[in-house]
Amino acid sequence: MCQRLISALATASPLPHSPSKTGVNALSLGEGQGGGKTRAQAVAASPSPTLPRKRGREQSGASGDIADQIRLMFMMSSGGLTAAELFQGKDAILSGPAGGVVAARKLGELVGVGKAISFDMGGTSTDVCLLPAATTRDTLVAGVPVAVPVLDIHTVGAGGGSLARLDAGGALRVGPESAGASPGPACYGRGGTRPTTTDAHLILGRLDPDYFLGGQFRLDRKAAEQAFRDFMTHARDSGSGARFKNSFELARGIIKISNATMERALRVISVERGHDPRDFSLICFGGAGGLHAADLARGLGLRGVIVPREPGAFSALGILCSEIIRDVSESLLVRVPERRAAPFAVFYSTLVRRFERLEARARRELAADGFPSADGSAVSVRSLEVRYVGQSYELSVPFSPNFERRFQGEHERAHGYFHVGRATEIVNLRARLAIPVAQPAMRRTGLKPVKRVPPPKPLRVKPVWFESRLLPTPFFERDSLPAGVIVKGPAVVVEYSATTVVPPDFTCRVDRYLNLRLEASVES
Repeated sequence: MCQRLISALATASPLPHSPSKTGVNALSLGEGQGGGKTRAQAVAASPSPTLPRKRGREQSGASGDIADQIRLMFMMSSGGLTAAELFQGKDAILSGPAGGVVAARKLGELVGVGKAISFDMGGTSTDVCLLPAATTRDTLVAGVPVAVPVLDIHTVGAGGGSLARLDAGGALRVGPESAGASPGPACYGRGGTRPTTTDAHLILGRLDPDYFLGGQFRLDRKAAEQAFRDFMTHARDSGSGARFKNSFELARGIIKISNATMERALRVISVERGHDPRDFSLICFGGAGGLHAADLARGLGLRGVIVPREPGAFSALGILCSEIIRDVSESLLVRVPERRAAPFAVFYSTLVRRFERLEARARRELAADGFPSADGSAVSVRSLEVRYVGQSYELSVPFSPNFERRFQGEHERAHGYFHVGRATEIVNLRARLAIPVAQPAMRRTGLKPVKRVPPPKPLRVKPVWFESRLLPTPFFERDSLPAGVIVKGPAVVVEYSATTVVPPDFTCRVDRYLNLRLEASVES
């Protein structure tokens, strides 16, 4: 039945595009700040995609009993699901990466990791998010502020397909330009002629041509080597002064620059926001993440790395774990009274009533959209956006009787200070209603009470470059690694959707959920 359903959805009619009457699609925006001023006005000058406003059999393209049992849902940038007929262009800004963040949050809770950073590296970009993920409305799209609820994800142009180049001064750069899926990296053998991050890993031996995509797609090492030779010849003849001794030196340079780009992104969401990265673990997924995760953990002093099963499809798991969401808000520019018992109690009670009205509205909207369980099972999360009187920016804090104290703490964490006795004001009330959905089960294996599970026989042992050393490195098939096994680096773990590198100063342990747990070796 599952195959029939997927086939029916995949063959449904293509989504039409419909431009607005004015030829542009305006995303709205700002909510009440300073007497009703708008924060920003963003205009997308391209046609806005629309979805068929149909349900059941017509919407899915399915027939018979299957259509009566399904409802097509879409992932939103805010980390929740909505019905296809309600999905809009503004909901899709970061809807893909949002699935991975939801899955990473669930995995962190499952394995007992309270502080984690999700790290999703694919072919063109890397998305990072500090967990538990907050929702923000301060998002830039092509440099334009767009005030729609999205998970607080930071994206950089570093991926497996990122292209190497020389800048005007002759310095080596990597990305943000990407080879894309077509032609892709040179080693794909589809006409790519410029070195990419993926080609660099192949040159260094970290990717094995025989085990890419589970052995179903053989990489072309000769094509990658030719791309590197052409690049070095161009660098020598261009007069830029750039010189590379050999392909290995160029490949190591490409990896170091890619790592530096991603490390800066991780610092943006941790150090620059008042968090010590040494308190966090890296939950790594995406097809290329495992190739870089240990290097990044070492550079930032992270506690360790967690690589889930099927890392290339981890974002899809997040969609299955997502709840049906409705975000509602109310603009409210009002000064917070002093905390004398009577005035503040009246003020707080007024806020409670406003939230209750907001939540009632959201439940009516959900019920009207075909989610009748909103009355009973929907869970509400309330928050306030607060600032000091006179400021032009605000911070989001959970709604509670001590919200001012929470604001002071958030302000100190974000800006390094807070004001004692300075008046504050509330700018917006926000409520998120979530209807729980059935969660996919995470299988756990039983660990036998033994000191150590010996590693299996490797697929092969071959030389791999680590820093400036060429070391004999075993390659293991991930499915052959049982729970409890510990593999000392250097090692490489291959699977269908990803490759994970274990450097010489790291060990890899398989936990009872069959996640790979990479940690710096004690002796290192």
